Order: sequence, then structure tokens, then C-alpha cells
Amino acid sequence: MATTLITGGTVVSATGRAAADVLIDGETIRAVLEPGSTLLGTDVAASVDRVIDATGKYVIPGGIDAHTHMQLPFGGTEASDTFETGTRAAAWGGTTSIIDFAVQTHGQRIEDGLAAWHAKAAGNCAIDYGFHQIVGDVNEASLEAMKKLPDEGITSFKMFMAYPGVFYSDDAQILKAMQVSRDTGLLTMMHAENGPAIDVLAAQLAESGKTDPYYHGIARAWEMEEEATHRAIMLAKLTGAPLYIVHVSAKQAVEQLAWARDKGQNVFGETCPQYLYLSLEDQLGARSDEWGAFEGAKWVCSTPLRSRAEGHQDSMWQALRTNDLQMVSTDHCPFCMKDQKELGLGDFRKIPNGIGSIEHRMDLMYQGVVTGEITLERWVELTSTTPARMFGLYGTKGVIQPGADADIVVYDPNGHTSIGLDKTHHMNMDYSAWEGYEIDGHVDTVLSRGKVLVDGNEYLGAKGDGRFLKRGLTQYLT
Repeated sequence: MATTLITGGTVVSATGRAAADVLIDGETIRAVLEPGSTLLGTDVAASVDRVIDATGKYVIPGGIDAHTHMQLPFGGTEASDTFETGTRAAAWGGTTSIIDFAVQTHGQRIEDGLAAWHAKAAGNCAIDYGFHQIVGDVNEASLEAMKKLPDEGITSFKMFMAYPGVFYSDDAQILKAMQVSRDTGLLTMMHAENGPAIDVLAAQLAESGKTDPYYHGIARAWEMEEEATHRAIMLAKLTGAPLYIVHVSAKQAVEQLAWARDKGQNVFGETCPQYLYLSLEDQLGARSDEWGAFEGAKWVCSTPLRSRAEGHQDSMWQALRTNDLQMVSTDHCPFCMKDQKELGLGDFRKIPNGIGSIEHRMDLMYQGVVTGEITLERWVELTSTTPARMFGLYGTKGVIQPGADADIVVYDPNGHTSIGLDKTHHMNMDYSAWEGYEIDGHVDTVLSRGKVLVDGNEYLGAKGDGRFLKRGLTQYLT
């Protein structure tokens, strides 16, 4: 099998950084060496098949995006990225593993929903992939099927307090599912918004003629996220289940998580780049000759963007520094404006909810290092190491150490990345939610299990390079 030496770089982990060389043998890391050292008396650089010069660059574990939605049916359409296009874009951006969501719809067996997602992904992914299980119909058969998920390498499941008539579960259903979580070690993931109340507010806004995309965020007020987050925490406390809140956007929801964690509860949360950088004011001010005020539909997602004037974005960064939020995922669920987002022209309730960011997460979070929001080590921790620990992959993924998969990114802090549809965009979308963003860094080289997928501006990967990841139970519990 081929051997590779990454030499001259600074290896960065969640706990520190050091000048080191990384020796790769086939698909795994064989050794992390002092620069220029020998191995068993052999000049390593002279004995390997390939040498990658990382002088002046960071060598980090490949990114893990633990919240994506490829080919998700939603709002009368389907997410525009397939497993092929979405994982290729991920690789371009330095992400080497994703965890997507297999979906059980109402009236469907969990086993059939999982099989459908395996069929979509198998042989199509450029990088390694795993699944969470969406439980959209809690009944006795579903509860029994959930108990068998760990045998399939599925160790987390997601429920929704939002979207009545689609994915919504009431408190009694959530309670029953959390009891399974407690008994099996499955991690409960929760979309925490008060869906029934949101639907009432949205209907009232539409009836009063307030139909522009901006009102999506007004209907999904932060109080709806705070309340549902607290309710989920209380149900988890009652049952003893570990809880993970997805796409946290409101500072009041963070306060609920911090309160529970301070009491010793196993409660965790993620945020997404859009809640760190974008705002409700940006969405309100968005206008174009083609779309007018409907331009704001580009940034319709749930949970929604929040007001910058209320300090939500600053609070998200602070929560990442203090570990009140543990991770940054994307909730990558892209839709094109043409034929998809435009389904909501004249009624924001019909706009498919989602933003495409999988290609840009590593860069956007690195910019937080540049601006002093987080440290270099915290960047690695938030985007790779903690996702691996949270979702049962650590040791194989999320770390540069002997025996781990050789998922490695060489990142140039002196490079530059301009984000835009006509620049670095590889996602299957007809616009970029991050148009015009400038990043003071660049993904230079990306390896997945020892294979170079990206080398400078050249893509060397192929459909089917990725493998399914059978995950263990979470490694993050206290």
C-alpha cells in the first residue's frame, strides 16, 4: 500500500500544536514524528511513495460535519445536493466525514426509511458517511426498531418539536423515545421549536399580508426556541436520557443549555455558521433586481436567522468559547432559488427551509480564529474532534495519531479564499448563501483515508471513495 509523509507543517489538535511530520501507511496514520527524524534508522522522506510539503501550514484532522441533509424531501421538493455532489463539495472545503439523517416518515417503518437512505448514499459518496435516524412516527413498532439501531451503527436519533403534520412529535411521544435513549445509550437529538405555536403566528402574519421571507424569522420567534429547549431539557432530565439540541440560534436557548449543564445534566448543543455570521437584519435588507424582497428567501432556514441588534451572534461565539455549545455543524440542506425557494413566492410558509454551507464551514470557522473569536485549537475541536467524540467516531476520526484514519487537511493560513457562486462554489445550488465572503486562509490538500482528494485547485477524488461509518455510542458523556 502507498505511503505518504506530510512534512514541515504544524500539527494542530484540540489540545495544542507542534511542529511534526505525519507518516501515512495506506489508509491510516502510522506515526507522528519530530521533523526530519528517522524511523527505525530509515530516512522516512526518502523511503515513502509521496511527500507533501506543508511548510508554513497547519496539518489538522479532517473536518466532520455531523448534521447534513442530502436529497432530503421537504416542502414539496428535495434538497438539491445529492450524496455525490454534496460530499464532493464537502471535500473541497476540508470536510472528510459527514453524518446525514435517514428519515422515517409518518406511517413508515424505521427499517424501511434507513434502507432508503443507504440506497441513496451507497457508492455515491466522495467521503466517509454515517447516519442519524429521524424518528417521525413514534409507535410501539418504532420504539422496538430504535433498540436495534446500535447494531446497525446508528447511535443517535432526531425528533422534532416543530413541523406539525410532517415530523412533529408531542411530549408523550418524546418521553417514550427518550426512555429508549436512556436504556440503550442512543443520543437524543432535538429540533427544539414550538411548532404548533409557530404555525399560529405564521398564519396570522400571512393573513395580515406579511408574506415576505423576513417574516419567517418573525414567526419563529426566539421565545419559541427557548421554550422548546427548556421543555426538551426537562423531559431528558425526567427520563435520564442524554440530549443534543441541533442548530441553536437564540441566546436564550443557550442559557437553557448552560443552566442544565451547570447542574450536571448530559445536555449538549451545536450551532451553525449562519447563526454566527448572518442576521435577520441582513435578510430584511436583501434586495435584487430579479427577486426584489424575495431575495431574503436565500437565507430562510429553521431555526431562523436572529437579530444582530439583540446580540444573538455574539452570544453564539461566546458559547463556543465557554463550551456551552460544543460543536459547529452546517445543517446543510440546500435549495435553488429557481423552482425550489420560489415555491414560496407570496407566502413565506411555503419556502423550503435550508441553507447550503457544507463547502465553507471549515473556512468560516477559521475566520473566527483570524478575528480572535476562537483559538486555533478550538477550531479543530469544534469542527472535528468533538463531532468525533459526540457521535462515537473518536480514535478513528477527529484526531491525528497512530492508528487513526488518515483523514487530514493541510491548511494554509497565508492563503486566501473568496467565496461566491463564480469562485469556490461546488455545491449544487444556483446561488451562494455566502456570496462575497473573504477568508484569510485556504484549504490546500485534503486526504481521506490516505487518498488525496484535493490538491491545490485540483480535485482527485471519485464517486464511491467514501465508506459507511458504523458508529459507536457517544464518547462525550460526563
